[in-house]
Amino acid sequence: MKNSNILISGASVAGPALAYWLRRHGFNPTIVERAPALRDGGYAVDFRGEAHLSILRRMGILTDLERARTGMGSMSYVNSAGKPQGEMPADLFAGDIEILRGDLARILYDATKEHTEYIFGDSITSLAEDDHGVTVAFERTPPRRFDLVIGADGLHSNTRRLTFGPEERFVKHLGVYCAIFTTANHLGLDHTGHAYRTAGRLVAMYSSRHNTEAKAVFYFGSPLLDLDRRDVARQQAVLAEHFTGNGWQSDRLLQDMRHAPDFYFDSVGQVRMDSWTRGRVALVGDAAYCPSSLSGMGTGLAVVGAYVLAGELAAAHGDHHVAFARYEEEVREYAAGCQKMGDGVANLMVPSSRFMAGLLNRYYRLMPYLPGKNMVSKIARRTAENITLRDYRDVARR
Repeated sequence: MKNSNILISGASVAGPALAYWLRRHGFNPTIVERAPALRDGGYAVDFRGEAHLSILRRMGILTDLERARTGMGSMSYVNSAGKPQGEMPADLFAGDIEILRGDLARILYDATKEHTEYIFGDSITSLAEDDHGVTVAFERTPPRRFDLVIGADGLHSNTRRLTFGPEERFVKHLGVYCAIFTTANHLGLDHTGHAYRTAGRLVAMYSSRHNTEAKAVFYFGSPLLDLDRRDVARQQAVLAEHFTGNGWQSDRLLQDMRHAPDFYFDSVGQVRMDSWTRGRVALVGDAAYCPSSLSGMGTGLAVVGAYVLAGELAAAHGDHHVAFARYEEEVREYAAGCQKMGDGVANLMVPSSRFMAGLLNRYYRLMPYLPGKNMVSKIARRTAENITLRDYRDVARR
């Protein structure tokens, strides 16, 4: 097996999933993660369709995911007094299995920690490639040599920036910002959620961890802001500027925000690239083809991409020239379909005018009685299943 020592940047979803399959195929993966430890909390993510479930089943973690699933039912849109005005079916946003991102990361870590080296609290600073490998410099760890480097480090990928160029060349801002954090379930939500929409804003709460807590979610329309992604105080100030006096639970949740242990804030964007590989470096998951959090496809797509990339490396016996080309060929159309699911969603989530916000609220009130009420969830399921996965279990031995 050529190119057996592989560095992966990112320990969220795509990185550990890739490490799992690489190890199964005989490679030696190492994961470097900027955060000092696994990130807890985060929003709920979902898997849907046999393409996703078959990979989780082969990884042996499907039972763990089912045990940790949120069990969410429908989501209600409410008025300023909290009275339900319309309902969104669970299948539209929860898929077959919905799980908190932090819980998913922990399950993936537990499935890989015995056979994968993890380096927390560090980040790549430079990549120097030659004919025989890549010399990687880190912020803290001494430089090391690897055969291949894989960027699984998300929307704001450091690996992508170092290898392909500035972020603005590849990340398309969708005109929306998102914030999420854990709070008390003071509404007594029972495996459900409430959402309140006004012009250019949406604030929601949904129960989590079997109703013992809740997630507060904020979306607001905005052009790209000049914000430091690590300046939490400024991010919280921006959120307060947009939602103070907004109505419903907005002010209460803004107070809770100040004490949240897991505050997350970021722009909503898509990543579009002509190629996900260059030399001995490849990208996977959101770093390569983020469909945006609005698509509902990002996590499943990341797991599929990791499965295919590791499998093609095994099928090519480590020849990255062959494997990287096959990886792009296998996943490109699927990724494009998943990205399409995120197109135009921002305008529906946070319509810019009061008129459109009111119109959408009335539409959701009528949706349970309309003939096409399940159309969107059916399209999402077809999109998630629109790939034929190759069985790579024996290819490395041939």
